[in-house]
Amino acid sequence: MSTRLHITLLLIFSITTLWSAIHPLDPFTWWLEALPALFALPILGFTYCRFPFSNLTYVLITTHAVILLVGAHYTYAEVPLFNTIRDWLGTTRNSYDGVGHFAQGFIPAIILRELLLRTSPLPRGKWMITIILLSCLGISGGYELLEAIVSISVGGNADAFLGTQGDIWDTQKDMALALVGAVCALAFMSRLHDQSLAKLANRK
Repeated sequence: MSTRLHITLLLIFSITTLWSAIHPLDPFTWWLEALPALFALPILGFTYCRFPFSNLTYVLITTHAVILLVGAHYTYAEVPLFNTIRDWLGTTRNSYDGVGHFAQGFIPAIILRELLLRTSPLPRGKWMITIILLSCLGISGGYELLEAIVSISVGGNADAFLGTQGDIWDTQKDMALALVGAVCALAFMSRLHDQSLAKLANRK
């Protein structure tokens, strides 16, 4: 059953990547946005036999990859469905960027939780939660620094990658959303994650 699931997830990733790469709105931005997903695939392939993740974690990683690849295809400020939502709500910006940054905290929180539970003596509890939340904030902050470096390096060509949409507080909001995502993951997914980890242990 797990092998079938993993093949299905790989197919979803491959099909989404192919679709995303065909005539993206901004080819330069496509590479910037898609690179994390493309970089993750060989790492997951290399570790698949040596250190397989739980099924839940693989599903979440694939979900995050799809979010990245959709954003890469349209740019985060121009995803059509969220333009429709923007117009329907009468707001001033496309909120798909918020989905991406929420996921930037939500999915890494579960990945980090799994790594800590399986490779460290750290028990479940407040210190594990603290380390995960601070790590997710660090990942988000690092990504914001990367956006700034790219923007400074290439100028206006990176505007779509920066994705502030005119909001001077965009960076702070992005980091806050990542923190909220991490908190939600730990609050609502920990029990399901434990069950998925138990199934992984039984397969070994």
